Formats: sequence, C-alpha cells, structure tokens
Amino acid sequence: MGSGGDLPSFVVHEHHARTHHFDLRLEHGSVLASWAVPKGVPEKAGAKHLAIRTEDHAMEYRDFEGTIPEGEYGAGEVTVWDHGTFEPLKWEEDRIEVVLHGGRLQGRYVLVPFRRAGAGQWLVLKAKEG
Repeated sequence: MGSGGDLPSFVVHEHHARTHHFDLRLEHGSVLASWAVPKGVPEKAGAKHLAIRTEDHAMEYRDFEGTIPEGEYGAGEVTVWDHGTFEPLKWEEDRIEVVLHGGRLQGRYVLVPFRRAGAGQWLVLKAKEG
C-alpha cells in the first residue's frame, strides 16, 4: 500500500461517553470531517448505519487517545479503533464516497444524508464489491 503519504487519512475513535459510540473522521482540507456512529462503521457489504454529523475536528485529533474530563463535551474514554488512509472517489454535499485502507476497515464506503431523519443525520454504508 505504499507510504500513504499522498492519500488523506482517516480515524475511527471508540468513544465511551454518556452513550457508547464510534466517531468516523475523514481528513478533508485542513480538518477532520466527523460523524458519530452509534453502532459502529459497518464491516459487512450492504450494511447501513446511522451517522450523525458532528463538528469538524482539528487534524491533531487524529492520534488522540485518552480521557476527556467530566463536564467537558464528549466526556469519557477515547481510543483509536482503526486508522489508515483513504481514496476520495466523490466528495459532494449530498454524497461522499471513499475507499478505506485501514487495519480493520477495507473497501468502498458511502455516506449520504438521511433526510427523513432530520438535519445532520446521515447513513454510512459499506458498498458491495463489484
């Protein structure tokens, strides 16, 4: 897979906050575009999970692991669940397609707004290969 120096990076944080969830973060420009994914990023082709758009995070957050203190936004334990690089296939307002090259997550993923569920609600799905 080469050095990956040319490809943007991604990270999935496991977040033991008030509600246990995962945070999917994709490098976009100079920030990490972020979604909270309550059930985790799907690993089986065709599976869809709710992804809630959250605020962009600084690039330095890519390697963060530790405890966010009580009283602060997102208080709880944060660990890196997976990380790697991705190939951006499409990045539009209503569709993001990427190919992830991580330790656990591999393959094509699509994020689309889940408009019926409301503002900031997305679906993340693992695309079927072929």
